Amino acid sequence: MRSIWNGAISFGLVSIPIKLVNATESHSVSFRQIHTEDGGRIRYRKVCELEDREVTQAEIGKAYEDADGSMIPITDEDLSQLPIPTARTIEIVAFVPEDRIDPLQMGSAYYLAASGAPAAKPYTLLREALKRSNRVAIAKFALRGRERLGMLRVVGDAIAMHGLLWPDEVRAPEGVAPEAGVTVRDQELDLADALMDTLGEIDLDDLHDEYREAVEEVIAAKAAGERPPEAREEAAPGKVLDLMAALESSVRAARESRDGEEAGAAEEAEVRSLPQHKTSSRRAPKETGGKKSTSTAAKKTAAKKTEPKKSTAKSAGSAKKTAARSTAKKTAAKSTGRGGDKTAAKSTAKKTASRRRSA
Repeated sequence: MRSIWNGAISFGLVSIPIKLVNATESHSVSFRQIHTEDGGRIRYRKVCELEDREVTQAEIGKAYEDADGSMIPITDEDLSQLPIPTARTIEIVAFVPEDRIDPLQMGSAYYLAASGAPAAKPYTLLREALKRSNRVAIAKFALRGRERLGMLRVVGDAIAMHGLLWPDEVRAPEGVAPEAGVTVRDQELDLADALMDTLGEIDLDDLHDEYREAVEEVIAAKAAGERPPEAREEAAPGKVLDLMAALESSVRAARESRDGEEAGAAEEAEVRSLPQHKTSSRRAPKETGGKKSTSTAAKKTAAKKTEPKKSTAKSAGSAKKTAARSTAKKTAAKSTGRGGDKTAAKSTAKKTASRRRSA
């Protein structure tokens, strides 16, 4: 990268020779002005108003226009004699936390490259000191005829410098916010949070300039003698006066868009068969509980079926006892009948014998 400024970083008594290079570049498509009738280039010529003639660059100097319109010439020699230490030096004046810098102040970005082998050691020292302190360096430097404010920070293995506006160059946001008092409901904040969560985060590397790409397509088509591509017509969104309805519609649209992107990514993804997993521990207790209830029911059913058998056995036992008792009674009756006959025979024989004696 071509350097645009050579100087040194003043870090206390340490001087670090460096080269300043642009850290950014513009990819915007630039156009030329032409005469629409014949396509001729429109050029600007530098003409002296007093002599009414075109002058060369060597004849052009600079001057300051006073309030009355008079010009006060200022030469490069006049500027080189200015008593400022930052003419060729980036002078570090303080180290502060990065969040102390208002993003409104940040401007152009540059890389600071070590100039030569002797600058490698102090350059590395400053870089590592910035890393360990988690702070940025505030510096002053002169570039393009004016003194500027800068912020030095570590980017990868390099030191970058952001040009800063002076604090008095940043306007206060007066008259920008709504003057009327506005009350925001919690439901509206919840929907706004849901919309932010649905949109989610994004990798900034995925963003690109679609307008520039469209312009390049138009240029390529016209250069090839073809008809430029027509812009697709998008449905104009309906006017939603209710903020809640607008937020709900936004959340719904963001979710549909995200689901569509995830579905497209799923179609491109490789499909693999997943291994069969064992029954989860949550289902196991339910199945075990079912088995327990089934076995309990079975036991109860078996117990119910067993109860008639027990009663039958009891009735059978009582029947046997009853039969035995009746048999014993019959036996006793028979034995009683036989004994009675013998007794009766004996008494009859005694009566007959007594009668014979008396006769």
